[in-house]
Amino acid sequence: MEEHTNHVREESRETLSSKIDTDDEEDEDEEEEEEELYDDAQSETSYKDDPPKPDQEDDTINESMQIMRLSRKKALLHFRCRVEDAILGNYLLGKSDKNHLARHDHDNYSKAGKEPLRDISLWSVPLLPSAGHEGTDIILLKFLKASGFKVSEAFHMLQNTLRWRKENKVEQILDEKFPSDLEKLLYINSTDMEGRPLCYHAYGVLKDMDSCRRMFGSKEKCEEFFRWTVHFMEKSVKKNLSFKPGGVDSMVHIMDLKNLQKSSMKELRYVLKSNFILLQDNYPELIHKHVMINVPFWYYTFHVLILRFIHQSNKNKFIFARPSRVTKTLLKFVAPEDLPVQYGGLKRENDSDFSQTDKVSEAIVRKNSIGKIQIPVHEAGVTVAWDLTVVGWDSVSYKEEFIPDDECSYKILIRMMKRSDESMRNSFYISEPGKIMISIDNRTYKKKRVLYRTKTRPTMYIFFKS
Repeated sequence: MEEHTNHVREESRETLSSKIDTDDEEDEDEEEEEEELYDDAQSETSYKDDPPKPDQEDDTINESMQIMRLSRKKALLHFRCRVEDAILGNYLLGKSDKNHLARHDHDNYSKAGKEPLRDISLWSVPLLPSAGHEGTDIILLKFLKASGFKVSEAFHMLQNTLRWRKENKVEQILDEKFPSDLEKLLYINSTDMEGRPLCYHAYGVLKDMDSCRRMFGSKEKCEEFFRWTVHFMEKSVKKNLSFKPGGVDSMVHIMDLKNLQKSSMKELRYVLKSNFILLQDNYPELIHKHVMINVPFWYYTFHVLILRFIHQSNKNKFIFARPSRVTKTLLKFVAPEDLPVQYGGLKRENDSDFSQTDKVSEAIVRKNSIGKIQIPVHEAGVTVAWDLTVVGWDSVSYKEEFIPDDECSYKILIRMMKRSDESMRNSFYISEPGKIMISIDNRTYKKKRVLYRTKTRPTMYIFFKS
C-alpha cells in the first residue's frame, strides 16, 4: 500500500516535558488536581489591559463560544454544499473543476448503468447530504475537525481519502487473509468509560532486533502490516462504531512499548511513522486518543521526530505513561473491570468468577500506614472470592487471613507477599462464621488507591462414583 503523501509537514518541534508523567516530583495535592485525560484543551483569552470583572469575563467567554459555534455551523453548511456539488458534478474523485471529468470514469459509470457518484459512501454512510442520512454530517464533521474547520482543506482530505480507498481496494479488504502473527500486534479488548473500543498495539512483543526483522525486515512485510492495519480499522469501524447521533464514533489506541529495545527502532521507526500518517490521513478523528504506555526514556526523542509529520489537531491526542504509572493513567478513563489484569485492572479472559456487572469498591490507604479491608461472612459452607488491585504496587506488602468470630478458634493465614505487578485474586472456603481480613501495608509517602470486589457463592461438591 502506497504511503499517503498529503500530510502537513510542520518544522517546529514540540517539547514533551509537559506530557511526561513525573512520579518522583508529584505530591498528593498535585495528584488530586491533575487534569482529566479526556478534558478538551481550553482556549485562553489574553488581555493587554486590566483583566475584566468576573461577569464581564463570563459574557466574553459565552460570546466567544457562540461565535465559534456559529462559524463551525457555517463551515459545515459550506462543506455540505461543496460535497453535494462535487457528487452531483461527478468530480469528487477527480480534480476540483466542475468541467473536468475523466472520460474513462464517465464511460465506466455509463456501462454500469448507474448515475455517477450519487451512491458513493464512506464506512456505509452515504456522502450525498441531500440523501438525508443521519450519519452524513457526523462523517463530514470529522474531516472538518481534522482540518481545523477549513472547508477547502477538509474537501481535499475527503477527496484524497476516497481516492486512496479506491486505489487500494479497501472495500474488498475484509475478504483478505493475513498471517496469524499480525493478530498479536493489534487487537480490541473492552471499552473505555464512554463506550469507545480500546485498541491495543502490542509492540512490546518485538523484544529484539531479530523479531523486528522477521516482522518488518522487508518492504513486502511492511506493506503487509499496513494492509493488515487497514483491515483491522475497517473491521473495527464496521463492528464497533456507530455514525449516529449519540453513538460511539471513535476509538482509543493504546500502544504498549513494554520490553521494546532501542536496537529495534531502526526497523520500527518507519513502521510507526507511516502508521500514524496512514491513520490521521485516511481515518480522521476516528482515534480519540493515542495512549503510549510502558514508554522508555529513549522513545521521547524519537517521538519528537515523528511529531513533524503529525497534524496539529492530532498532537494533543498523545498521552505518555512510564511503567510505574501505567495503571494510574489507564484507570483515568477505563473502568477497573474493563482493564486487563496485565495493566493493573480486574479484567480476565474467560472469567467464570466475576462479571462486568459485579460492583467494584474503592479504598484509600494513607501514606506510611496499613489499610484493612474486611469481608464479613455470617454463614458456613460457602466460598468467598475476591479480586483486588493496588494502583502502584511498589513498596507495598499484602496479607490475607481468615479471622473466626469464635475467639477460641485460630486465625488462618491465607497468603502473604511483598508486591505484585498484577491484580490479586483468591478464594477461601468458610467452615465457620468470621471475616476475611486483607491488609495492605503502604510504606511509601504517597497514598495508595485500592480497587476490589467480592463474591460469595455456594461451595460445589464433586462426587466420584466408585
